Amino acid sequence: MKNKVLINIGIILGISAVAFAATFGIQAAAEDKEEKEPTDTRPIVSIETLRPINHQVKISGFGEVLPLESTVLAAQVNGEVLSWNPNFVNGGIVKRGEVLFTIESDAYEAEVLRAEAQVSLAEATLTEELARQKVAKREAKNLPKNQVSDLYLRKPQVLSAQAQLKSAKAALRIAKRDLQKTKVEAPYDALIISRDIGSGQYVSRGMQVAKINNIESAEIMIPVAGFDSPFLLPNMEGVTAMVITRSLVPVYREGVIDRDLGVVDQNTRMQHLVMRINDPYSLQSNLPKLKFGSYVEVSFEGKLLENVFEVPQSLVNNRLLWIVNDENKLESHQVEVLREEGSNFYISSGVSEDDRMAKNLPEYPQNGMEVRIKDTEGSLISFNQRNPE
Repeated sequence: MKNKVLINIGIILGISAVAFAATFGIQAAAEDKEEKEPTDTRPIVSIETLRPINHQVKISGFGEVLPLESTVLAAQVNGEVLSWNPNFVNGGIVKRGEVLFTIESDAYEAEVLRAEAQVSLAEATLTEELARQKVAKREAKNLPKNQVSDLYLRKPQVLSAQAQLKSAKAALRIAKRDLQKTKVEAPYDALIISRDIGSGQYVSRGMQVAKINNIESAEIMIPVAGFDSPFLLPNMEGVTAMVITRSLVPVYREGVIDRDLGVVDQNTRMQHLVMRINDPYSLQSNLPKLKFGSYVEVSFEGKLLENVFEVPQSLVNNRLLWIVNDENKLESHQVEVLREEGSNFYISSGVSEDDRMAKNLPEYPQNGMEVRIKDTEGSLISFNQRNPE
């Protein structure tokens, strides 16, 4: 019985040894076969065929929103302040022609009446002198010429009466103007920055009473860097520009370039354009407000670049761009970068239409290095596929 068990164990061990040997032999044969197959060590790159485009240059800059004009209001007549507009407070908004405050006007109304009376008196005096002159001229016809003088014909008296009438009318005009100035009106749609008077306060001519900003238009001064200057249009006046505030809720507004300041800053070597925006506080529209003091980004169009190649900046190093030639070999091309914008370079020369740009490179690219091409779907293009001959 014991011998039989030993025999069975021996048979099992023998079978296991044979199976192990067979498995080892198969693996060794497979590895030997793999070692014999040639390995393609050419690096794999993806390519993009270059096509010329026309590119519209975009120029941007940052600036502060400022009022078109700021005015310090002053009283033009003397008197007591009777009332003021409820919106005539710091931060209030008033429209053009709206009364801001009134000054006691009784004395000025009386002055107008007095001036009107003086005009009437001067008119009566002139009428009387003209009548006397008419009588003198009729009587002078019967007198020798040497006895008829200007004084006899009452010419000086008539001139004096005419001068008195002109003086009276001028005084009436001033009196009416002073009466009108007792109601101080907004010279334009305005934001009240400060108010320095109150009801019952006595103001005198020339006394500062308030400071206001014009909100009919706003301006933004845009610095233009030296590398952007060559791409400005010859005449920027009237070019549309977009404004955006860099805030949690961005505000977008449209305006136009109004003018070029015409000088280059000696410290920064920048030139400045001025953009104008109508109705920044949206009194005439439902657009979002663009408040004075906001720091904004302004962008506008410059020149049109024709027949340039748009290339990611990451693919250009030291003005070199790698191209895959018809033999699937790498070539470095010295290129002329006309403009840098965003993450792209715009190249004017150094490459040609239909050149195949390498979008990724081996770790150490070399001129003449042969590569394998990956198509847009991720499949490899063999050399024979590229060159069927």
